[in-house]
Amino acid sequence: MKDKLLIIGASGHGKVVADIALKMNRWKVISFLDDNKNIYTSMGLDIIGTSGDIFTYVEEYEIFIGIGNNATRQRIHEMLETVGASIPVLVHPNAVIGNQVKIGNGTAVMAGAVVNCCTKIGKSCIVNTSSTIDHDNFIEDFVHISPGVHLAGTVKVCQGSWLGIGSVVSNNIAITKWSKVGAGSVVVKDISEPGVYVGVPVRRV
Repeated sequence: MKDKLLIIGASGHGKVVADIALKMNRWKVISFLDDNKNIYTSMGLDIIGTSGDIFTYVEEYEIFIGIGNNATRQRIHEMLETVGASIPVLVHPNAVIGNQVKIGNGTAVMAGAVVNCCTKIGKSCIVNTSSTIDHDNFIEDFVHISPGVHLAGTVKVCQGSWLGIGSVVSNNIAITKWSKVGAGSVVVKDISEPGVYVGVPVRRV
């Protein structure tokens, strides 16, 4: 385990990621990479280069992707894997993680989130503030669970999907890959075709 952490992206999501890392009290040094050359610090932490400098730091730092866009996060994560980067899991101290929960590298679990027993979360996911994921869920890679989302038991969310703030998914539901569920929506039936879904209950738009 390395004692330095490098976060790619110093904007909104990256700041929350940095806040989690600081509260974990695991790294002696935490720094950012960001492509905005007009900023030099964020969260009181130094920005030491741009995304093009990643390879310079792979040996010395653990690297975490602080970017909210699922497709961008996937692209960078897969590139980091090819060069053997060390990619940690970040879990806020105020999150609740049940027994027999598996969380993939590069995933961030935010403050107030609850992940109940026997759930599997893939790599480079976002489990955002005060969201709840109940028992026996399967969250595939590169998924974003927004703040205040509630997933009942035995839900499957496939790769790259995005669940908007405050949305709700009933039990035993499957959501296919690269789907988007709008803020405040309610999913009561399987989503089998990728697309944008909104409403109570959701409909494809």
